Amino acid sequence: MNIDQIRSFLEIAATGNFNRAAENLNVTQSTVSARIKALEDQLGQSLFTRNHAGASLTAAGQQFRRYALNLHMLWQQARQQVSLPEGIRAVLGLGAQVSLWQRLIPLWIPWMRERAPEVALRMEADYSVSMMRQLADGLLDVGVMYQPRQTPGLQIETLLEEQLVLVSTEKRPVTAGWQQDYVFVDWGDDFRARHSAAFPEMETPTISVGLGEVGLQYILRNGGSGYFPLRVVRPLLREKKLFRLPKAPTISRPAYLVYPADAVDEEPLSLALAGLRHIASLESDK
Repeated sequence: MNIDQIRSFLEIAATGNFNRAAENLNVTQSTVSARIKALEDQLGQSLFTRNHAGASLTAAGQQFRRYALNLHMLWQQARQQVSLPEGIRAVLGLGAQVSLWQRLIPLWIPWMRERAPEVALRMEADYSVSMMRQLADGLLDVGVMYQPRQTPGLQIETLLEEQLVLVSTEKRPVTAGWQQDYVFVDWGDDFRARHSAAFPEMETPTISVGLGEVGLQYILRNGGSGYFPLRVVRPLLREKKLFRLPKAPTISRPAYLVYPADAVDEEPLSLALAGLRHIASLESDK
């Protein structure tokens, strides 16, 4: 098994076509076919079903795709580490939840660059499930997320507590029909559980969204109410574009740091964690 075989497999899986994969890889179709044949022989399984429409992954191919993606990413990471330019001694990979990115990472990057200019930073915005998988596979060094999963070899610690408050485009009490234009923002498992406990008789909202920014923009344009981070809506409360609903419970939403319990290179990881903790503490005071 070699990296060219892995690249060919992933390209066919993405395009669904041997000829198109060969064009994208700048090799002949027979070369791609030979690579896949060798890969299938090594695995003892057929990876693709070929037909007139192209090629689709078999059940074994679906299983192998995850490992192929990780192998390809590990290879890229290894190339980065081995071919570091002069003056750079390490690469640190960080993933952050999309909704936490803007709050923390733009402040963390210059903090790290000032204190560790010899450490290259590789960053991505992602979601908890994907980050946990990459952390477990060694493709990331640090994850900042809302919903970590207990995984052997990984350490989890609380980084900050987000305060979610119920706001509306109109002044009104919680008991006066506020649910009619309520927009449910799905902030995760913990939020759903606490929300159900706070409003046990609430019917299913007519509008549910999975991204806070979408929900916020909707109610600002169309009117309504919803739960949003206090830090986000505070300026809108000052401008009286939104109003907090009195007596509505505040729901906390913790964010976590996830990192290896035994790091290969402890020094840059410790510094990165210290920086995230410091910035989170400053943000908590706002």
